[in-house]
Amino acid sequence: MALINPHINFNGNAEEAFTFYKSVFGGAFAKIIRFKDLAGPEFKVAKKEEDKIMHIVLPIGKNSMLMANDVPEAMGRTNENENRSKIVVRAESKEEADKLFNGLSAGGQIEGPIGDSGWGSYFGCFRDKYGIEWIVEFAQN
Repeated sequence: MALINPHINFNGNAEEAFTFYKSVFGGAFAKIIRFKDLAGPEFKVAKKEEDKIMHIVLPIGKNSMLMANDVPEAMGRTNENENRSKIVVRAESKEEADKLFNGLSAGGQIEGPIGDSGWGSYFGCFRDKYGIEWIVEFAQN
């Protein structure tokens, strides 16, 4: 079966955001590549962007990964207020759902507080302090 892993673009704060996500999910980064790691004659990197993240991976659970990069300034800014997508996290228990919801939403804006939904799941949604939209859900089935 196919597996989907979210990838997020940031405006220079990918490492800060992923350090925050790691504090909530736990684990360790599987990969961190900075722009300077790939710099060379054929791939010029501006001095101010050398330490920005080209690719970062945080494994979550047994089969999922959250990935990201910083968008180079030459490519323009990422829209931090877009609302076309959300990252959905399916928890294994209400306790885990509460932990993830409370941890990830800290400093963010809660759109729907976590609780029992009309469709039978334990559900909440928010925009985190980095502008990323999340849904945390626990369903018995």
